[in-house]
Amino acid sequence: MNFLNKAPGFYFIVMMCCIGLYRCHDTIDSPGVADVDLTHIPYQPIPYLPDIPTGFPALEQPVDNPMTIDGIRLGRKLFYDPILSIDSTISCSSCHQQPKSFTDQLDFSPGVSGNTHRSSISLLNVAFQYHGFFWDGRAATLELQALQPIENVIEMGESWENVETKLRRNSGYQSDFRKAFGIESASMINRDLATKAISQFERTIISGGNTRYDRFVRGEIFLNDNETNGYLMFFNVDPVLPDAQCGHCHTAPLFGTTDYFNNGLQESADLEGFADKGLGAITGKASDNGKFKTPTLRNLVFTAPYMHDGRFTTIQQVVEHYTSGGKFSPNKSAFLNNLHLTESQKSDLISFILTLTDSSVLTNPAYKNPF
Repeated sequence: MNFLNKAPGFYFIVMMCCIGLYRCHDTIDSPGVADVDLTHIPYQPIPYLPDIPTGFPALEQPVDNPMTIDGIRLGRKLFYDPILSIDSTISCSSCHQQPKSFTDQLDFSPGVSGNTHRSSISLLNVAFQYHGFFWDGRAATLELQALQPIENVIEMGESWENVETKLRRNSGYQSDFRKAFGIESASMINRDLATKAISQFERTIISGGNTRYDRFVRGEIFLNDNETNGYLMFFNVDPVLPDAQCGHCHTAPLFGTTDYFNNGLQESADLEGFADKGLGAITGKASDNGKFKTPTLRNLVFTAPYMHDGRFTTIQQVVEHYTSGGKFSPNKSAFLNNLHLTESQKSDLISFILTLTDSSVLTNPAYKNPF
């Protein structure tokens, strides 16, 4: 039968079904529910006790954002929800993917309107970072870090005003925010609470503590000869072997630092000649130009390509760069010089770095997409 010959009642039924499907997909209620009372929903916050591996530092939590079970649950949901972007295509997890140790394994991370000019940095052990976030340190706290990508025109391209409206009108999020923060009405859902929740979840992304290195430190296993040689050079503990200069910036047990360095990636005759000024663009200090955050070496095997611009595709290339001393610039780190490592020594150094691999993080169900 020709569809155009259907009775008028048929079109009404089809229209109502489409509306129903739309409402089920978006779980958005009528515009007037933004002020709905939520006090009938129980608010019983349960503190979250993080599982910190032996030898790791204590986890410092913000006084105004203590971790709770429901806060983390909400943060995990927001982390994976593309509702935060203008066209519902990009979420936090788009650039920080669990199977890739919370990177995206791309040289430049994509957003709603093209590629960014930086590679995504791993969120592994981000809870222990207290001196700025992003490669250039432009966010002072993890909460501020979660705030910025939403309104970045390249990354998520949305406004926080629109995000707040979408969350306030979503019955599921109304309940989630009530349980996490004890708000009394949907109108109290805001960016401050949303970023606090995301930060709570991100602070749970901690190494499992069972890498070969961790087990070695606890006295449970011995490293093999190649790993041992790499360990001795990494930390410069054997005067017979050369100092690989790694341990100055990648300090144990996190194998990163909270500081920023010029690691010889960009050549410049003076302090103003850097194509990407990094930290200097944020602080306004010429001496900071060309400096970038030191990322963790834990799970390095899962986070290629490497450096802030993803220029190196293999760990071997990274080692070659550092052993060569890098490119000249006035404020290049004093730790970079031509190390004259043999090919065997370079191989041993990589063998040790691979002992920092923890594949359990990639499959931990606590970090998975909840949808």
